[in-house]
Amino acid sequence: MTAKTMNKQTRQRAPLAPVTADSAGVLGTVPAGHAISRYAEPEPLPVRKLEERRLIHRHDWVRVQADAFRELRTRLVELGGERSFVTLVASVAPGCGGSFVARNLAAAFAFDESKKALLIDCNARHPSQHTALEVEATGGGLMDYLDDPSLDVGDVVYPTGVPRLGLIPGGRVREITGEAFSSFRMRAMTDSLRGLYNDRYVILDGPPVQGSPDARILSELADFVVLVAGYGRVSTAAVEKAMASFPSEKLAGVVLNNSP
Repeated sequence: MTAKTMNKQTRQRAPLAPVTADSAGVLGTVPAGHAISRYAEPEPLPVRKLEERRLIHRHDWVRVQADAFRELRTRLVELGGERSFVTLVASVAPGCGGSFVARNLAAAFAFDESKKALLIDCNARHPSQHTALEVEATGGGLMDYLDDPSLDVGDVVYPTGVPRLGLIPGGRVREITGEAFSSFRMRAMTDSLRGLYNDRYVILDGPPVQGSPDARILSELADFVVLVAGYGRVSTAAVEKAMASFPSEKLAGVVLNNSP
């Protein structure tokens, strides 16, 4: 099974592929890229814990799933060239498994010992990554950082137990988020994370396209968009409508996902 992205020359329609198993600124007083290096990596999680968190790993019995996410990672890197980039992962509708795809795409980037990944939970109404990864976000998360200028981005980055993979959880739940995502502070953070290092890749776990403008707003911060369609959950018409929400030059492809 493979996860496919669009070729640069054929960005009018993104192919569906099955997956079975996700301006530089200064923030506070510390540039974002330096601030997130503060936390110490814990001991890597054992395989059992990775599977409890529904994360891919290198063992043979999940090779098909891991290879699907590796292929998606490789194709994004081909599109991005020799630079780091920000990728938004957004579901067509609730229940399509966008957070699952975002989490495992970030893990696939972290598989490579020469790369680092940062997963940012941008589903402010229904944040889930801290629960899925069993991270105790005692210092707050993204929405707390955006609301509090005294916080550095490093204050809300947490280790996940996956080497080279950090998490910025959603933080406190907010019903109205558009102004936060379009704020200078949010843009400065993503631009700084993108610009400081060529080995760090940022994955934004966005809310579903249906029912909220947030995914479209977040796409303005991203270099690429990966759309997730739940197998048997959404129609072709719904997928095409969701695709139309994003600039064609940013739409990297559509993943057909079998896992909620």
